[in-house]
Amino acid sequence: MSTRILGLGASAGGLAPLEAFLAQVPPDSGLAYVVVQHLDPTHKAMLPDLLQRVTSMPVREATQGMPIEPDCVYVIPPNTEISVADGHLNLAVPMEPRGMRLPVDVLFSSLASARGDQAIGVVLSGMGSDGTQGLKAIKAVGGLTAVQQPDTAQFDAMPKSAIAAQCADLIAPPDDLPARILSCIAQTPDIGTADEPLTEPESEESTPMQQILRLLQTRTRHDFSLYKPSTLNRRMERRMAIHELENLADYADFLERNPQEVDLLFKEVLIGVTRFFRDAPVWEYLADTTLPALLTRPDREPNLRAWVVGCSTGEEAYSLAMIFTEALDRLPRPHNITLQIFATDLSPDAIATARRGFYPADIRDTVSPERLARFFSAEGSGYRINRDIRDRVLFAQHDVVLDPPFTRLDLISCRNLLIYFDQSLQRKLMPLFHYSLRPEGFLLLGSSETVGRYDKLYTPVQSKLRLFQRKDKTLIGNDRLSVESFPPLSWIAKELPVSATSSTHPTHDNLQAAADQVLLQVYAPAAVVVNDEGDIVYISGRTGKYLEPAAGKANLNFHAMVREDLRAPIGRALRQAAKQSEPLYLQGLQVQLPGGVIQSVDVTVQALREPTALRGMKMIVFRDVSPARADAGGKRKSTTVQQSHAEELQHYHDEIQALREENRVSREELQSANEELQSTNEELQSTNEELTTSKEEMQSMNEELQTINSEMQTKLDDLALAQSDMNNLLNSIDIAILFLDQNLNIRRFTDRASKIINIRESDIGRPLSDFTTILEYPDLNDDARTTLNTLAFSEKQITTTDGRWFTVRIMPYRRLDNVIDGVVITLVDITETKELEQALRKDLDS
Repeated sequence: MSTRILGLGASAGGLAPLEAFLAQVPPDSGLAYVVVQHLDPTHKAMLPDLLQRVTSMPVREATQGMPIEPDCVYVIPPNTEISVADGHLNLAVPMEPRGMRLPVDVLFSSLASARGDQAIGVVLSGMGSDGTQGLKAIKAVGGLTAVQQPDTAQFDAMPKSAIAAQCADLIAPPDDLPARILSCIAQTPDIGTADEPLTEPESEESTPMQQILRLLQTRTRHDFSLYKPSTLNRRMERRMAIHELENLADYADFLERNPQEVDLLFKEVLIGVTRFFRDAPVWEYLADTTLPALLTRPDREPNLRAWVVGCSTGEEAYSLAMIFTEALDRLPRPHNITLQIFATDLSPDAIATARRGFYPADIRDTVSPERLARFFSAEGSGYRINRDIRDRVLFAQHDVVLDPPFTRLDLISCRNLLIYFDQSLQRKLMPLFHYSLRPEGFLLLGSSETVGRYDKLYTPVQSKLRLFQRKDKTLIGNDRLSVESFPPLSWIAKELPVSATSSTHPTHDNLQAAADQVLLQVYAPAAVVVNDEGDIVYISGRTGKYLEPAAGKANLNFHAMVREDLRAPIGRALRQAAKQSEPLYLQGLQVQLPGGVIQSVDVTVQALREPTALRGMKMIVFRDVSPARADAGGKRKSTTVQQSHAEELQHYHDEIQALREENRVSREELQSANEELQSTNEELQSTNEELTTSKEEMQSMNEELQTINSEMQTKLDDLALAQSDMNNLLNSIDIAILFLDQNLNIRRFTDRASKIINIRESDIGRPLSDFTTILEYPDLNDDARTTLNTLAFSEKQITTTDGRWFTVRIMPYRRLDNVIDGVVITLVDITETKELEQALRKDLDS
């Protein structure tokens, strides 16, 4: 089993929290710790030595290819980026200049790729936002993320950025984080059997899982009961471990008391893993074969449409837009082909990120330099998608299970979404996608997905790449497989819990309701119900001929979606129908369909007053008219209606003419002002870019200086302590010691020495020869000079003016780097020894 790795990211003010964190890590945690801090590339780091003081685990400076071992700490060297691959550390020279480097993101992203849900990322004190994107990557693959509590950080920008991005599982002071993390790792919540069915049990009391699913559906409207239990279990395990809950029943009660946790669980379930051009062979085949086939098809529509289901943060939708643009460039000019991409996802946060179109700098690992230069603009610490690509994609929050599908599509990309659904939901979506595609449209699935038993609906184009083509319904042997309306008819038998009596004698009401439902879905004409503002609240039948989603932000307003030829007459009919109780009939309206086909249609508009729930709304019903009926109906049009139409058209014409004149004058004035503003804006933009670059460089240097300052301050504290220790040691041995520099000036002395030589603290730096002494030793200065020059020790017994004896020893002062930097003079009082010696001699003489 591979070692689990914990990444620690810090910047300015990060030394103290790093020490606090590692000091609380047990030496046998079984984890490996990789530390990344913003360091000055020109300064030798002291971080390994400083961290080694607070932990018994070995602290090593990382080297290229170093194997990762448990219970070890690895520290990033200066001027490098560190990543993890195959159980080893990889070092690389940063590509970005100082001020734009994000070494914490680099480490965390590599952890997410290499370790998946086993990755752990921790962000500590620092300036900027380094680490946020990396934590997102770890969270996306199911790993554990932790952030220092901002009010405990010297610089709280990095922790606050991660918290604001909602990618922090744990938030605590640095000395509390190790225990919280190890508790999450050790936690093994009792989820129950992974394959436990999520359908309602026969008993009245529901299981904790069903209780949780109901809470999710009540708060978010999305039903997760058809998701694979194993998928839900993994997500719930993480949340339970974070809150230290042991079983699912406790977690269900916790959700009841904490609605905000329901929102967090919803986001957890929707975690998406994506990147630009994921599975490169798929995109190469689309670019080289599939898209050129669509573009050169003789009967193709001029406006191609694609739907990216489960788009997450938008990388796949933008990848499709990029390769389509490249395919268009290879076509002969001129051409009038456009592509509209609908990209949908359940997560509002993911859709918001996709709409911004801003991605971190590490996308250069998956996007080629040519595409990066053509389709992106460098901005701050990342890249922003260019406007021409952004305009091709319409992002919307959409539930593929509940909401109406997009129709008349040439390509559907639903990659690695079906793997989270159970088989019954997968079987419902295959006919739905067939219904949404145009004839010979393409369906692209993920590497672990297939069309299953619906191979009669699709022809494999590249089975290995999971690319399929829609079969025409006339070629399908089983007519029940073709979906004629939305919601699609489900041909999957469901086992419903029924009583013994009802199971053998179905009621007449149930048969009638089922028959009515089939008739309404299959045979009823296309219709919509709109409210007073014109927003569509209900759709029945196939309305694709008459309604089309408008480009831009998702909009379900009828007036925005209805085709141009029908907009004016139906708009007038809606206003008129609100004033009368009878339905209003519009016969023989002409609408131009894609491909230039003209279709005649009869439209009925009626204001609804019953039932109460529909009061104030209006229903619009569309019925196609055969060519023969269209000719006859055109002759029977009411003269009154024609006259009313002519008067309204004339009124509109006059208003339009006046508006055109006003617009012409305003346009000329605005054009002149716009040119001036554009010139000013370009100058300001250039200045702003220069200032932004300078600011980022200064901020990076400031962070590095803060780190150096912290290390230096720690060293100064150590030196001050060592100096205090040495002073206490010298004074405690009761020996006179004198330190002289190379010029024989006083450098340091003990208190005992000041009683022999007349020196004070203020005399440090003065020559030895300037001082008087009680020693009868006039050659003291000369002997010290001789020792300094020859490195020969000198030792003499010298008397004092008060009759005492001292052994004066002079020896060289040798530094740790083996350099002679002065002399040391020690004076040991041997008076008692001399007196004893004299007494012994007298005894011997007598």
